[in-house]
Amino acid sequence: MAKSCRTVCGRTCNVRVAALAVLALVQVTLATAAWMDLAHRSTVAVRGPKWRWALVIVVNFVGPLAYFAFGRVHGGRQPASG
Repeated sequence: MAKSCRTVCGRTCNVRVAALAVLALVQVTLATAAWMDLAHRSTVAVRGPKWRWALVIVVNFVGPLAYFAFGRVHGGRQPASG
């Protein structure tokens, strides 16, 4: 019978929870950065429909990384006006 991590060692659970929290933070940060970039790019600066990339970004880690690697046309971001 497998013991839970809390019964084996209190520290093990804390390390696992901390690692999970860090991974979740990285995922949310990547997704937010990708969505922000997608929102500020013109449609001609994105490979394929923007709505499709918005859905792809939802996929854990792979989605935002795929968008940054394959979804953007380099040099396509419009400068801020003002």
